[in-house]
Amino acid sequence: MSIPDDYMYVKMPPEPPQVRPVWIFDELPKAVIISVSRPDASDITPMLLSYTIEFHYKEFKWRLTKKASQVLYLHFALKKRAFIEEFHEKQEQVKEWIQNLGLLDHTPVVHDDEETDDVSVKKRNVPSSAALSVIKPALGTQQSVSDRAKIAMQGYLNHFFSNLDIANSKEVCRFLEVSRLSFLPEYGPKLKEDYVSIKHLPKFRTENDATCTCSLFSCCCNSNWQKVWAVLKPGFLALLQDPFETKLLDIIIFDMLPPSDDKSDERAPLAVETKEKNPLRFGFQVSCGARTIKLRSRTNSKVKDWVNAINEAALRPPEGWCNPHRHGSFAPPRGITEDGSHVQWFVDGEAGFGAIASSIEQAKSEIFITDWWLCPELYLRRPFDSNGPSRLDALLEARAKQGVQIYILLYKEVALALKINSMYSKKRLLNIHENVKVLRYPDHFPSGVYYWSHHEKIVVVDNQICYIGGLDLCFGRYDNPQHKVGDSPPVIWPGKDYYNPRESEPNSWEDTMRDEVDRSRIPRMPWHDVQCALWGPPCRDVARHFVQRWNYAKRNKAPNEQTIPLLMPQYHMVIPHYLGKSNQSDHQTEIPKQKNDQNGKDVNKLNFSSSVQDIPLLLPKEPLPPVPERTNQRPPPVPLFKKKMARSEELPLKGFVDEKEKGVDFDFDFDRGKRENGVDFDFDFDRGKRENGVDFDFDRGKRENGVDFDFDFERGKRENGVDFDFDFDRGKREEEEREGELGQVGPRTACRCQIIRSVGNWSAGTSQTEESIHNAYCSLIEKSEHFIYIENQFFISGLERDDTIKNRVLEALYRRIMRAHNENKCFRVILVIPLLPGFQGGIDDGGAASVRAIMHWQYRTICRGSNSILHNLYTKMGNKAQNYISFYGLRTYGNLSDSGALVTNQIYVHSKLMIVDDRIALIGSANINDRSLLGSRDSEIGVLIEDKEFVDSQMDGKQWKAGKFTLSLRLSLWCEHLGLRAGEMSQIIDPVDDTTYKNIWMETAKTNTMVYQDVFSCVPNDLICSRYAFRQSINQLKEKIGHNTIDLGVAPGKLEANKNGEIINFINPIEKLQSIKGHIVCFPLEFMSQEDLRPFFGESEFYVAPHVFH
Repeated sequence: MSIPDDYMYVKMPPEPPQVRPVWIFDELPKAVIISVSRPDASDITPMLLSYTIEFHYKEFKWRLTKKASQVLYLHFALKKRAFIEEFHEKQEQVKEWIQNLGLLDHTPVVHDDEETDDVSVKKRNVPSSAALSVIKPALGTQQSVSDRAKIAMQGYLNHFFSNLDIANSKEVCRFLEVSRLSFLPEYGPKLKEDYVSIKHLPKFRTENDATCTCSLFSCCCNSNWQKVWAVLKPGFLALLQDPFETKLLDIIIFDMLPPSDDKSDERAPLAVETKEKNPLRFGFQVSCGARTIKLRSRTNSKVKDWVNAINEAALRPPEGWCNPHRHGSFAPPRGITEDGSHVQWFVDGEAGFGAIASSIEQAKSEIFITDWWLCPELYLRRPFDSNGPSRLDALLEARAKQGVQIYILLYKEVALALKINSMYSKKRLLNIHENVKVLRYPDHFPSGVYYWSHHEKIVVVDNQICYIGGLDLCFGRYDNPQHKVGDSPPVIWPGKDYYNPRESEPNSWEDTMRDEVDRSRIPRMPWHDVQCALWGPPCRDVARHFVQRWNYAKRNKAPNEQTIPLLMPQYHMVIPHYLGKSNQSDHQTEIPKQKNDQNGKDVNKLNFSSSVQDIPLLLPKEPLPPVPERTNQRPPPVPLFKKKMARSEELPLKGFVDEKEKGVDFDFDFDRGKRENGVDFDFDFDRGKRENGVDFDFDRGKRENGVDFDFDFERGKRENGVDFDFDFDRGKREEEEREGELGQVGPRTACRCQIIRSVGNWSAGTSQTEESIHNAYCSLIEKSEHFIYIENQFFISGLERDDTIKNRVLEALYRRIMRAHNENKCFRVILVIPLLPGFQGGIDDGGAASVRAIMHWQYRTICRGSNSILHNLYTKMGNKAQNYISFYGLRTYGNLSDSGALVTNQIYVHSKLMIVDDRIALIGSANINDRSLLGSRDSEIGVLIEDKEFVDSQMDGKQWKAGKFTLSLRLSLWCEHLGLRAGEMSQIIDPVDDTTYKNIWMETAKTNTMVYQDVFSCVPNDLICSRYAFRQSINQLKEKIGHNTIDLGVAPGKLEANKNGEIINFINPIEKLQSIKGHIVCFPLEFMSQEDLRPFFGESEFYVAPHVFH
C-alpha cells in the first residue's frame, strides 16, 4: 500500500526531562489552632477573626497569627493556580494534536508569569469553598462563633496539609512563612520569615518584573527598593531573592553591640523602627558591627514584629550573640553540659600537619582555611618523596574535585616589609579548581591599614573539626621532637622548606623545590609549636569567626564578584548551658539540674516567642572522622585515627589516668606494629599501688633487631575507660640515642572551652574592639593558685605605670608573684621564649635594626629598666625573685650531613601557650605583645580550655586533682624540653616542688647552657654585653673555625682543655655534648646589656612608629 504524498510523518522532538519542583517539605507538616481572637469582643464579623496556629514539622515548631481574610486569600490563590494549570494542560493537548497533524511548527507556548510548579491539576485537590464555612457562620453567641470558627479552620488546614503537592506550593509556603533555609538544623531553629523591601543591593530581575504587584501607595517597582525574602535565625539575618532560593543576597551576622550609653551596661538594640517621610511606608533598620541596613515592611505591625524578633534572637541566651560573654568574648563558654565539646593537643608540626591532612582527606562539604602565611607546595607528611599526595595543593584539589567547597582567606602583606608573597599563593590556589575560593585582605591603601596583620591560623573541616594554634600551613614549620638542624641530601625538608629566617628569606617563589640556603653550610632553624583540635560547639564558634571575617573581606574586596559567595555561620543546637545535667567533680562549677513538670517535660527550656522551644531536639551528632586504612606509608602519630574508636557521644575518655583507692594508673597502649628498621615501641603501662607519687614498673621484653621496648605497666581490669593507641614512628636511630618520647599527640578529651579572639573594625568589621585573649590571660594569672607555664614567640608587656606598652600580662604576673611572696607561699612562673627574634640579620648587621628593636622591648619587659618585672621583683625581695620566676629558651645541635660540620641553632619557640595549675590551658595564635592582645591591631584566635576530667597528681608536695588534657600536655612538653624518657615522667609530676623546679629545670638549663657555650661559643650568651664585644668574639671565632653564619654556632674539630693558660688536652666535641639533656637552656639576661638596642637616626626603622615592634 502506497502512502500519498499529501501525508507525511512528523518526527516529534524528544520530550524534555521532567524537572522535579523544588520542595521545602518532604513530609506533611501539621497544624494546630491554639486560639481564636477578635479585635473587638462585641464584633462577631468572621473576617476579623485572628487565629494563633502552631505548626509542627519534624523537630521544628513555630507559631503564626493569621486573620481569616489571609486564609481566604490563600484559598483563592490556590484556586487560581489550579485554573491556570488546567488551562495550560488543555492548551498543551491542543498544541500536541495540531503538531501531530503537521500543521504547526514547534513554537514555544507562552506561559503565565506565575506558573512555576510542574504539578498536574489532578494532584492539586484544592479544598472547596464549603470548607470555609467559617466565613458565613450562623448567628450565635460570641463563644459559639469562636468555637465553630476554630473547628472550621482546623478542618480546612487539615485538608490541604494532607497533600504534599499543595503544601509545597509557593502560595502555601508564603502563607506558612517558610523557605529552604527554615528546616536546616545546622542553621538553628525556625524564627521569623517574610518578605521585606531593601534598597542597598544591586537590582536583580525576578519572574514578576513585568507585572507590578505592589499596592497603589507603596509601589517600589520604579525605585531602588526591591522585595526580598528575609530569614531570621538565632545568629544572623539572611536575605534571599525568594523562599525557594538558597543563594545569599546579603547577611548580617550578629556580633557584640556597644552599650546603649556610657552609664549603662545594657546593650544598644540591634533593630529599631525608623520614621519614614511617607506616612504610608513603614521601615526599620538593623545595625551590627560597622554595617547598618534599612528595610521596609508593608504594615506598621509587621515592622514591630520584625524589630522584636530580631532583638530577641540576638540578645536572648544561651548564645545571645550581641551580648559580651566571659572575658568579653563573642562566644560563650562551651562544654558546661555534655554538648560534644572535645579537644586534643599536638606538639610540633609533624603531629599537627598529619592530623590536618587526615581531616582534609575526610572532608565532605566545605573547608575553611586562614593563615598569616600559606604555601600551596607544603608537604603535610614526610618523607616528601613518598608522600606526594599529602602536598597541600594536591589534597585540596582531590577534595575540590569531589565537590567540596574550599574557602581560603590570606593575609595581604605589605610587600616591602614581608616576603611571604600571598599573591603567588592566591594564583596557585585559584588554579587548583573552581571550587577553591580565595580572598586576600586587607587592601592597605583604601583601608589605611599598613602595620597590622591577620595572624590567625585556622583550618575548619565540615564544621565538625577545626585546628587552631601556632602552626601556619607554610614552609619551615614541619618538625618533630628531634628538631634536626640538617637535612642533606634532602629527605624531610625539600627546597625552600629548609628554612632559616635568621639567614635568608626567599626572594622568589617560582621554584619552591630550589634551595634558598646552602645546606652544607647553614643549619635550618628548628621549629617548636603547639596546635589543638576542637570538636562540637567550639569548632562552630571558630567557623563563625571565619565566616564573619570572610564576609567582611568579600564586601570590601569583591562585592560584585558572583563566584565569591557570602557564607552563613552554623548554629549550635544544644540545651542551654545553665540547664544541663552535669557529672562534674567537686572541683567544677555545679550546674543546676533541670526541673520537670508533672508530665516529665523540661520546663526550663528556652522559649522564644518565635518558638525555639525545641532546641534540645536538635542536638548535633559529632561522628568521628572515618578511619583511613593502614598502608605501607607511615601514618601520623595521631590517636584520633585509631582502628577502633567509640562515637563521640559515647566516648567515656576515662582511661588516661583512673582514680583508685591509692595510686594512679596509666594505660597507654602504644601499639606500633611490625617494622623492618627503626625503633619499635610497645608500651603497655601497668602501675600497681602506691601511697604517694607515681610508680612505674618497667618490664623489658625481648628484641631481635633494633630497639624494642616492652614496658608492661599492668593495669588490671577495669570496666570503663579508653586505651589510647599512639603510633610513634621515630625513624632510624642508634641504640645509644634517647629512649622514647612521651608523645606528640594528646588524648581526645571532653573539656569546657571558650573561643577567644582579638579583632576590631579593620579586621572583622566589628563595632566593638574585642580583646578577650588579653582579658583571659590577665584573669587566669590573677586566679592561678600554684604555677604558670608560658611558651610564646614574644614576651613584651607592661606594668601598671607603663604608658608605652598597653597590655597588662606583666602586671598580672607581678601582682600574683607579690601576693605569693607576701603570703609566704610557693608559686612558680616558667617562661620559654626564643633566644633571638626570628628575623633576618646578624645582631650587629646594619640591616638588623628590627631584630635589635624587638630585643629592646623584650629585655625592657624582662630585666632592664624600671618597667621590667625582674627589676621590680629584685627591688622588693632580692635574690628570692628567682624562686618565683625564670626565663628559658630552647637549643639543639647536630651535623649538617653525615660528614658535615657539627652545628647548633636555637629551636624557635613559636607556640602560644599558657598552662595554669595543671587544670587550664590557653592555646592560640596570639603573642604576648600589644600587636596581638589589644584587639585593634593584629587579628588573633585562641581557645581557653578547662579540664572536666581529673586525675590524681601532686602539687607542692600534696595530692592534687590535675586535668587530663592539661597535665598530659605539660608532661609531653617538659619531657621533650628536659630530655626525660617516659619512665622518668614521675620526676616532674609536681611542677612547683624544689626537686622539679630547682634540681631539674634550673640545673638542666644551666648545665646545657654551659656545655653549649664551651663547645660552640654560640650567641646569644651572657658573656657578650656590647656590640664591640660581639664583633671581637665573632671575628676570632670565624678566623678560628673558618665558618661564617649569622649566629655562628659551629663547633671546632677539637676542643682545647686548658690549665693555667696552657693546653693540656684535646677533647672531641661529641663527648662533651653527651651531657646535654633535652633542649632547655637559660635565657641570656645579660646579652647586649650595655647597648641601647633601639633604632638610631641613620636607620630606616627609626622613622617607623615604635608600636610596630611591640
